Amino acid sequence: MIATPDLPAAAPARLAAHDLVVQLLQALGAACVTTDAAQLALLSHDVYRSGGLPLAAVRPTNVATLQTAVKLCAAAKVAMVPRGGGASYTDGYLLPAGGHVVFDTGGLDSIDVDAANAVVTVGAGVTWAALRERLAPLGLRTPFWGPFSGLVATVGGSVSQNAISHGSASHGISAQSVLSVDVVLASGELLSTGISSATRHFGPDMTGLFTGDCGALGIKATLRLSLIAARSEFEGLSFAFTDFAAFHETMRLAAQQGLEDESFGLDKALSQGQIGKQEGMGSRLRIALQVFRSAPNAVAGLKQLLRMALAGDQVLASGEYMAHFLVEGANAADAKAKARHLRELALRHGTEIANSVPGFVRALPFAPLTNILGPNGERWVPLHGILPHARVPAFHTALQDFRARHRADMERLGVWMGTMFSTVSSTGLLYEIALYWPEVPTAYHEAMLGREHLQQVSSHAANASASALTAVLKQDLIELYAEHGSAHFQIGRAYPYAPRLHPEALRMLRTLKASLDPHNLMNPGALGLDTATD
Repeated sequence: MIATPDLPAAAPARLAAHDLVVQLLQALGAACVTTDAAQLALLSHDVYRSGGLPLAAVRPTNVATLQTAVKLCAAAKVAMVPRGGGASYTDGYLLPAGGHVVFDTGGLDSIDVDAANAVVTVGAGVTWAALRERLAPLGLRTPFWGPFSGLVATVGGSVSQNAISHGSASHGISAQSVLSVDVVLASGELLSTGISSATRHFGPDMTGLFTGDCGALGIKATLRLSLIAARSEFEGLSFAFTDFAAFHETMRLAAQQGLEDESFGLDKALSQGQIGKQEGMGSRLRIALQVFRSAPNAVAGLKQLLRMALAGDQVLASGEYMAHFLVEGANAADAKAKARHLRELALRHGTEIANSVPGFVRALPFAPLTNILGPNGERWVPLHGILPHARVPAFHTALQDFRARHRADMERLGVWMGTMFSTVSSTGLLYEIALYWPEVPTAYHEAMLGREHLQQVSSHAANASASALTAVLKQDLIELYAEHGSAHFQIGRAYPYAPRLHPEALRMLRTLKASLDPHNLMNPGALGLDTATD
């Protein structure tokens, strides 16, 4: 197109974008579409950093409005990026080039429970906390029932990214609780992967293609998950270990036995830092009340509070590594029997300590997201890898060497590291590294935590040197994971995926991407599926 004397060459593109915004406003209404500069700036941030500025944000309230908005964006050839609760830290919803439309799925919040058939149908924007609240009075839960960030993390986002936490030891990751999904494709058409509500596995697993896709294949609208009975009888167990080998062996054997509903491990740095952080007497009293309420009965609640009071903060310094387990049972005797077997296994390698941490997690499974800043107000970014158990020792040794090489620079700039662990089925260990560095919080942190909270934690000035070092460490650690054959959840744009696939598998996925999204409009760059072909 030839530019007129009154308009610069880039003006036609800007006019086309303006036309799209007008069309979105006319079709969906002002309540569903925003171009507010502050809001768009916020939506261009994740936990770790910022990306390009969106053209607009759309918050559909039902599947029909979602389809309408997608069709308008497709006609204008404007990229579309889905966003759930916004707790990503792998550039999952950040488009470097900007100029895209963000789809805030939070308005898709319907919950339909079919107790007779043990199925719940949810909108993609339903949070795990809201789903738990809806199901609890019915005595039901989903097998996987949310990550620790479940106050804001959505079902659609967790399935798109893959997630692990509550219920994972017994029932696997988020994707394994999904029966089927309805996905709005780049054309605006609705694709349903469900054939039978009785089972996901009826021929090739089409649902699996859309789990962990980071929105690169379409925007999830509705998901159907299986239901099981919620159990109130549980036992919490905690153990301390003087060395990593003993800790890892206990986690491996526990996963192999399959006794626990969930488990996680921490090194001393995180136990005394993030996990041990308390925000005053008011917070402690709220925790105590939640612990009491979550217990099967008043006597059990009082016993747990007494154990926590006697343990105090000493439990957080009991060993170099700590493993925490939650064991559920059909009744109290069942829970105690499983706990006894697990205790016998763990005591071969470690020492039992007060179970205040699993008691806290059971009482507050979805704690406020204060951990998006460090215990002293530092910035925070985690990264992780899932390793076969046989490869864990070599990675652990390599990580210690990595720390030693960078220790002087890290100490000079106030950058520190902690580690957290969880088993993935019986076959792997999720080895998570958390990096902390002194840096001023972003608008994202203020929006998620509020100014009042930020005023209560230590403040830091802008620190370009510490941030630069953290960025280098993060990238080098991702490469270290790859050298040791790690897999990843929450791939986004941070972890290498496409280059590590078998050539035929990559070709198949790129063919699927091209078929569903021929103009590469759905979260371009995610998973690396739209990069140059081999």
